[in-house]
Amino acid sequence: MKKSEIKFQVELDSNNLPKAILWDASDKEAEGMESTKSISLNVWDNLNHSTLRIDLWTEDMSVVEMKRFYIDILGGMAQTILNSTGDEYMSEEMKELCDRLVKHVNEENRKNS
Repeated sequence: MKKSEIKFQVELDSNNLPKAILWDASDKEAEGMESTKSISLNVWDNLNHSTLRIDLWTEDMSVVEMKRFYIDILGGMAQTILNSTGDEYMSEEMKELCDRLVKHVNEENRKNS
């Protein structure tokens, strides 16, 4: 059986806030650790039937990037729920939320420009 591994390294500042986030995966194209500004990891806890979350970001992740990151995550979740359950209603609702959020962020960016 094939195995795949994903690794994260987080460098913390004196206040235990992420200063740098590095990641690597055995199946990714490029070799070696790569830098990122943010990660969002969700794990299903079988014992408690709930989701465990780890959300980390560095200080150089801008507000605009953070909003885009989470819109992209929601869009990916919409596709995953469709692929895994076939629930077209739930998937479409999530996609429509993404569309509304993109519009909101674009309008916000225009006002701040």
